[in-house]
Amino acid sequence: MSRLSNDLLDLVVIYEDNHLIAVNKPAGVLVHGDETGDRTLADQVKSYIKIRYNKPGDVFLGVIHRLDRPVSGVVVFARTSKALTRMNELMKNKTITKNYLALVSKRPDPLSDRLVHHIIKDSTKNIVKAFASAKSGTKESILDYEVRGELNGKILLDVHPLTGRPHQIRAQLSKINCPIIGDLKYGAEYALPNKSIALHCREMSFVHPVTGSNVVITADAPEYFPWDTFN
Repeated sequence: MSRLSNDLLDLVVIYEDNHLIAVNKPAGVLVHGDETGDRTLADQVKSYIKIRYNKPGDVFLGVIHRLDRPVSGVVVFARTSKALTRMNELMKNKTITKNYLALVSKRPDPLSDRLVHHIIKDSTKNIVKAFASAKSGTKESILDYEVRGELNGKILLDVHPLTGRPHQIRAQLSKINCPIIGDLKYGAEYALPNKSIALHCREMSFVHPVTGSNVVITADAPEYFPWDTFN
C-alpha cells in the first residue's frame, strides 16, 4: 500500500502493477467527471502515476467501473489500453466478483437471502425504483446478503451483487425496508455528517487481464461513524 498526499485527499493505493492500479476511494469523491466539475479520483490517480514514475506528458488511465459518490471502497483503473479492453470484457461477461459491506439500522428477515427485483432508473431524479415483478423498461437485479454482525442498533451485512445495475444495492435493501444508514435518497432515517452512506466495496476479485493470475483486491472500511461500531 502506498500513499501520495495532495490537495484533495490522501490517495490510498491498494494494488498496483504495469497494467492496473486500484485505490480505496473515500466517500464523497467522484470517480469520473460530472456536471459539478469537481476534481475526480481519476485525476488524483493520474497525478499519482505521473509523480511516482516521473511520467512526461499525459498519463493514460482507463475508467473500468464506478462507485456512487457517497460510497467508499475498491476502485480499479487500467494503466494500459490492452488492460482496459480486456477488463471491459470481464465486466461485460460478469466474471469480476464484487463484495460489499453495508450498515443498516433494521435487521433483515431472513438473516441471509437472495433478493431478486426488477429496477428502472429515473434519470431526472437520479434514483432507481425496485419492483417485485417485471414491468416495462425494468431490468432484473439480483444480490445475495448475509448478516455479519449486530451492535448498538447497527446491523453489518455482507452483500454480493450478481448483477451490476445502478444503485441496485441501495434500492434493493430499501425495498426490504432495510435502507443503508445515511442514504436519505432511499429511506434512511438520518444523514451522516460527511454526507456519505454506509456502503463500502470491500473486495474485488478477477483473473488478471494480461498475466492470467488470480487477483483479489481488498479495501479497509472507513474508521469513522458509523463504521467505528465494528472496528
